[in-house]
Amino acid sequence: MVKAASKQKKDPDKLDKRTIERFKKILLKEREEIIGDVKQISESSQEVGQDGIQDIGDEAANVYNKQILLTLNENERMRLKEVDEALDRIALKIYGTCEECGEPIGLKRLEVKPVAKYCVPCKTKLEKGKL
Repeated sequence: MVKAASKQKKDPDKLDKRTIERFKKILLKEREEIIGDVKQISESSQEVGQDGIQDIGDEAANVYNKQILLTLNENERMRLKEVDEALDRIALKIYGTCEECGEPIGLKRLEVKPVAKYCVPCKTKLEKGKL
C-alpha cells in the first residue's frame, strides 16, 4: 500500500514534457533575441568611425566605442552558447539534470536561469572552488 502511494506522489523537481516544452520555447525566444542583438551590435560597430574627417579625440572615442561594442558582442556569443547548450540538453533528454551530481536542478532555479547546468548546491561548491 505504501509503495503505491509513493509512486503517485510526484517529485516537484521532475520536469514533465509540458514544462520542458515551455523552457524550450523560452530558450528559442532568447536565442532569437540574442541573434538579433548581435546583428545590431555588429552593424553599429561597423558604422562607428565612418563619418568622414576626425580629429585625434574623435578617433580615440570611436576606437573605445568599437571596443565596447565588440565586448558586448563577445558577451552575447557566450549567452548564445549557453542557450544552445541548454537546447542540446533538451534534445538529449537530460535538461534539468545537474551535470555534476546527476540530481534534478530544481524548477525554481530553472525558472530563474533556464540555461542552468548545475543544481544550487553544486553551483555554490563550484563558485567556492570546492569542486
